[in-house]
Amino acid sequence: MTRLSPSAAKAQKLARKAAKVAAKPGKDRVVIGKVGAAHGIQGELRIIPMTDFPERFKDMREVMVGDELLHIVSCRYHKQFVILKFREYPVREQAMQLTNRYLTVARSEAMPLPEGRYYEFDILGLNVESAQGEPLGQVENILHTGSNDVYVTHRPDGRELLIPALKVVVKLIDVPGGRMVVDLPETVEDGTQRGE
Repeated sequence: MTRLSPSAAKAQKLARKAAKVAAKPGKDRVVIGKVGAAHGIQGELRIIPMTDFPERFKDMREVMVGDELLHIVSCRYHKQFVILKFREYPVREQAMQLTNRYLTVARSEAMPLPEGRYYEFDILGLNVESAQGEPLGQVENILHTGSNDVYVTHRPDGRELLIPALKVVVKLIDVPGGRMVVDLPETVEDGTQRGE
């Protein structure tokens, strides 16, 4: 098992939480960051990027922070953070009120992915069925292992089912249709035999 540094583990935990926030039914927004501490005395804030595309911030002019639409005055990068300053919060004391809020963009503004790649928030909540049409539950979580991701679901009888995110197992991901079709190996990860 791969061990993550404390900061990498915290970032991964935040990303999973953001994916769950963004995956809630009716959500038309995608989390791209979280406001951290104030940076300096000029009203700048450290943003913890929660996106695979942190370069997106430099071209942004506005972003939703919590339930407020804010206008970006400046953007720069410092270590693992994006440093943003908002027009509506020009001084440190005001800017600090935004700490722990999420930055979101419209789902339509999500960065395009290559064919066959999906955002976690698109995978979470999909109905899983076998190649024979048997319902296997919904994707509740995604485990990030060293070699491949693993989708966690619970069978209708309540037993946990771990599905390796491999092309030989996952035959179809239909995000608009809200389903995933899998062809499980004879022995699945929870140790049960197919058909039990």
